[in-house]
Amino acid sequence: MRLYSYDHCPFCVKARMIFGLKGIAVDVVTLLNDYVATPTRMIGTKMLPILEQDGRFMGESMDIVGHVDAMDGHRVLTGPINPQVGEWIQATNAVAFRLILPRDAAAPLEEFATTAARAYFIRNKEKMVGPFGALLDDSAGMIAQVDERLRALAPLVRAPHAVNGELSDDDIHLFAFLRSLTIVAGLTWPEEVAQYCRTMSRACGVPLFDTISA
Repeated sequence: MRLYSYDHCPFCVKARMIFGLKGIAVDVVTLLNDYVATPTRMIGTKMLPILEQDGRFMGESMDIVGHVDAMDGHRVLTGPINPQVGEWIQATNAVAFRLILPRDAAAPLEEFATTAARAYFIRNKEKMVGPFGALLDDSAGMIAQVDERLRALAPLVRAPHAVNGELSDDDIHLFAFLRSLTIVAGLTWPEEVAQYCRTMSRACGVPLFDTISA
């Protein structure tokens, strides 16, 4: 199996996670961010992740997660869902990605290995969130907001190995989101949340961004 991915992309991280949690080998191929033709040929649009298996292609991160989890008949994502986890992500998303995206754009990631690929990302994401320079200038206020949100998350983390005590789709969504946030330097991580990030990173084999945070 081959998984086409971007390192910065939380949806791609969701697909990568299930392979690690299941202990299933996959060849992760990072595409340049301005490659349009390749994903379009596979699934009809420029969107990752894409799973290639036996000459067939599958898009949509949670479709991939469900497919891989069910392959051997022994699912690992069997735990309960806590609606508060999804509500927390939804409430934190807008401010978080105004911090994350400008830092992604400057990071030494494989999908930005060419000037054209990095420029493509910046051009498209600035249309969504505004000029990156202005967002970086406003970082202090947004970091304070995210710090408050992280403190609100801490009581929801029931165990380091699974937010609800048993692995579930909530872990796929939450870890992928938090992993993106680890690229932001200066955040104050409650110990429960930090331990969860470290434990999930090891379990699914997806490194955090804390070594390149800015």
